[in-house]
Amino acid sequence: MNQESKNTRREFVKNTAIITGGSLALPFLSKANYFSGADDAIKIAIIGCGGRGTGAITQALSTKQNVKLVAMADAFRDRLDDCYKELTSDEADATVKKRVDVPEERKYTGFDAYKKAMAHADVVILTTPPGFRPIHFTEAVNQGKQIFMEKPVATDPAGIKKVLDAAVIAKQKKLNVVVGLQRHYQNSYRELYSRKNLIGDITSAQAWWDNDGVWVKPRQANQTEMEYQMRNWYYFVWLCGDHIVEQHIHNIDVINWFKGGPPVKAQGLGGRQVRNGKDNGEIYDHHFVEFHYADGSVLNSQCRHIPGTMSKVDELLVGTKGKIFCDEAVIKDHLGKTIYQYDKKKENNPYQTEHDELFEAIAKGQYKFADAERGAHSTMTAIMGRMATYSGQVLDWDKLLNSGISFAPTEFAWDAKMPLNPDADGRYPIAKPGVTKYI
Repeated sequence: MNQESKNTRREFVKNTAIITGGSLALPFLSKANYFSGADDAIKIAIIGCGGRGTGAITQALSTKQNVKLVAMADAFRDRLDDCYKELTSDEADATVKKRVDVPEERKYTGFDAYKKAMAHADVVILTTPPGFRPIHFTEAVNQGKQIFMEKPVATDPAGIKKVLDAAVIAKQKKLNVVVGLQRHYQNSYRELYSRKNLIGDITSAQAWWDNDGVWVKPRQANQTEMEYQMRNWYYFVWLCGDHIVEQHIHNIDVINWFKGGPPVKAQGLGGRQVRNGKDNGEIYDHHFVEFHYADGSVLNSQCRHIPGTMSKVDELLVGTKGKIFCDEAVIKDHLGKTIYQYDKKKENNPYQTEHDELFEAIAKGQYKFADAERGAHSTMTAIMGRMATYSGQVLDWDKLLNSGISFAPTEFAWDAKMPLNPDADGRYPIAKPGVTKYI
């Protein structure tokens, strides 16, 4: 490795294959500090060109490394075109714009577009609606790609099992995987975590994601049911997982992180109080869940999408010696005395940092990130919470994880038969606690 700067990429791959027996070599991606030619750029494919995908690829192209976007994929051509236009318009950042190299023949649409785009890349960015994440992650691992994938990583237990299986192979292949649970890349949270022993043993926690809610995409004329659900994806469980999975996962993940693992069971309540229109699909507008950990500690978790109510996105951890107030980045004892206060002037943009650190490792040929299992566990925690509120059951982690429950269509085509369809009035069936059963 001391002569790495003198090796060509091909020589390095050959040498690494010899070292590892030729089967599980870390795919070498050129070091920007050693290689400056266009052929040595780290090639990126974006899978999912909506708002989050556009943001993620902008961040990837804003890193210090020698990178370029070479392929794009989305189910819908208009979303791909909108993303490309934003990246290359006159208003686009100059650095980002010059790193876009996607001719027409490397713009792919449809349900199999992801496979074609991945084939051109060293790194893939997975930012479609999360219902597709297990399929796309598995394909990226099979193709031996370095990976950034957004949270959540699945929407049902079957999808989580698929991600966990692929995560094992990713580790064997030494593929860097970063999941977009950005608190792990935020300076204040890292500092709080490093000092969590100041509060002693964590005995309880609270987490909030309460705000007004998100967009709605009304049904358009001549849409098939598949297209409508994919366009309005936030309101269907197989695509989104409900807002407890799609958004509140951030807060749940923080508690799992500080606790050192996921809970063992959950029970909760929820419903649709104000967000119950025809275009609101099947999801709830509020959830409250008790998550129980193996050591007896409890997380009280709440999320709400109701306009005009309290807005709060935060976490609180309570220990035998004190409390951690995450949003304030402060640790206090039980008398209210400040034990530690993070200097918010030193805060970073964690959305950018997660890409900076990933691409720096890739450029240096390092294997540093294996976020997939952690991301799957936090996603599964949120899924268990949703299924607990939908059913009113007390759900066990192991039983639910191994249940094989899937909410996805059995076929991916525009005219496919959907697992959930509207009635004659255009309304979808809603889970009913006490009636809906899972295990």
